[in-house]
Amino acid sequence: MSPMMNDPAAIYEILVRGVIDHSWEEYFNGLSIRLTRATNQPPVTTLTGPVADQAALRGVLGKLWDLNLTLLALRLIEAESTEEVQND
Repeated sequence: MSPMMNDPAAIYEILVRGVIDHSWEEYFNGLSIRLTRATNQPPVTTLTGPVADQAALRGVLGKLWDLNLTLLALRLIEAESTEEVQND
């Protein structure tokens, strides 16, 4: 079985255009927040951390939508490994 988006041990990296202050980490269920500013480019905020399941991921994305932030990327970084079960 391959890792799925609703794996309870899934760690995600979410990039959005705009600024989210570190004080919002609790609002985003403890995801760490890192701001990147490049010369002549809009700021990019990266949220990283474990997301309980697909419903929780949808909740985080909904909060970003409510803040009118543009989603740039969503990436599954790590998921709990599971053994494949073979039926013979």
